[in-house]
Amino acid sequence: MSVEDHELPVFTTAADMRAWVRKQKKSGRKVALVPTMGYLHEGHLSLVKAAKEKADVVVASIYVNPTQFAAHEDFDVYPRNPADDRAKLAAAGCHAVFEPESLYVAVPGGGGGESSNVVGRESNHPDSHETFVSVERLQRPLCGGSRPHFFRGVCTVVTKLFHICEPDVAVFGRKDYQQWRVICRMVRDLDFPIEVVGRPICREPDGLAMSSRNARLSAESRDRALSISRGLRWAEKAVAEAAVTRPDEVAAHVRGMIEEAGGKVDYVELLHAHNLGPVSDLTSQPVLLAVAAHFPARDRGTVRLIDNTVLNEIGDAQQGQGEQEEGQQQEQQQ
Repeated sequence: MSVEDHELPVFTTAADMRAWVRKQKKSGRKVALVPTMGYLHEGHLSLVKAAKEKADVVVASIYVNPTQFAAHEDFDVYPRNPADDRAKLAAAGCHAVFEPESLYVAVPGGGGGESSNVVGRESNHPDSHETFVSVERLQRPLCGGSRPHFFRGVCTVVTKLFHICEPDVAVFGRKDYQQWRVICRMVRDLDFPIEVVGRPICREPDGLAMSSRNARLSAESRDRALSISRGLRWAEKAVAEAAVTRPDEVAAHVRGMIEEAGGKVDYVELLHAHNLGPVSDLTSQPVLLAVAAHFPARDRGTVRLIDNTVLNEIGDAQQGQGEQEEGQQQEQQQ
């Protein structure tokens, strides 16, 4: 009987998830993992579809990871709907769900539950979780500037998911472009026998990049947030037509479009699309144009949105295979 014939199993403990995966592998099946924080949209489901093309069995994880949030950020109000997520994953043909209550050690006095693992709210108990994974250079620019805690939390939880789910393939969306690059580097440097796949951004019909956080936008803020994708499209056209030749000119124009629409810009930066280093021109290498900006939320505070495009995409598609190919070679050697 194939795995498709079973009802979608949901695992809440590492031991049960690992045992199920190892049973699949013992039967000769290749396993893919799609890590998510839930509140799934079509972008997430496209990752499941891509994973099914790369492996026999697809596991999706649903876990809002507290260690990638700081105390002033939106961990407590991050949208959650696990029942709806499971139904969507089942309809998409996912084979199992890993939905842990926590991936961190519970300690006395940690009365806040998962909230006590948010950066700035730690319990500081001597037995609390204290082991973290960092990718020292790639995590510094872009999101690492305003969220210095973020990638330490991301790399740590992804490492834990890799150890628990033992995937052959892991699929990530390229809306979180820096995250994809950081994970590729972590997999290479720590010799994980895993192929890391980055998939294109999925957009709403009006161009807004799909995000779970979009649900927190008011109607007015959502309309204003379209300035991000419009800025990216302007940059693609302007660079393709050689109307602009300097990275700082592109950044200034896109920043102006977002600020004119009422957004508070975190960053608008142009970096080398492979190594996230500085660039001085727009033609000799693939260039990542990355944006992060805040817009008013409909509940409280603001919603931070990220988006990006790669200028000279063909070059990036060729050059960006390097670390993935290394990961595949490691897998073949195992």
